[in-house]
Amino acid sequence: MRLPALLLALLAAAPTAVACAPSVAGGPTPNGVRISGGGEFAASGAVIVYDRKLAPEGAQASATVESVAGQTRSSLVAEGLLPNRSYGVHLHVNPCGAKPDDAGPHYQHAHSHADATNEVWLDLKTDATGAGTSSARHAWTLHGERLPRSLVIHAEPTAPDGTAGSRVACLTLR
Repeated sequence: MRLPALLLALLAAAPTAVACAPSVAGGPTPNGVRISGGGEFAASGAVIVYDRKLAPEGAQASATVESVAGQTRSSLVAEGLLPNRSYGVHLHVNPCGAKPDDAGPHYQHAHSHADATNEVWLDLKTDATGAGTSSARHAWTLHGERLPRSLVIHAEPTAPDGTAGSRVACLTLR
């Protein structure tokens, strides 16, 4: 079943179990930080595709990261990717750009090591229609002066050392 882009945006913006004050995208709120991004993958812009074989025409995704009360919760909704396939997904330090490496390295909370407790890994397994969801929760908060700026979908599931193959697509987070 194909989800319209508006539904993806609504799912990403849906409230979580954490009570949050209204926020300005990408900025601090009285209770924390909320950043998000999404849309259909295009050749350029804030929602960009690097590999059309792994993110076909019409593929789209929406991501939200909320950080409040000592916790960070991240969620991803995607559709139109290849069916029954696993993708590695991580937050990165820079916005998306024309080149896959423009998003920079993985965002790390403590700048010390690559693992699922220090980085946000949202690996995704698609269903028979190419749709999937993923979420992660961490016992640390984001700070407005140092936020992840993008979410990158990788070609392979994340290995224990944090590698996940080439970059397939990217969402700039604001």
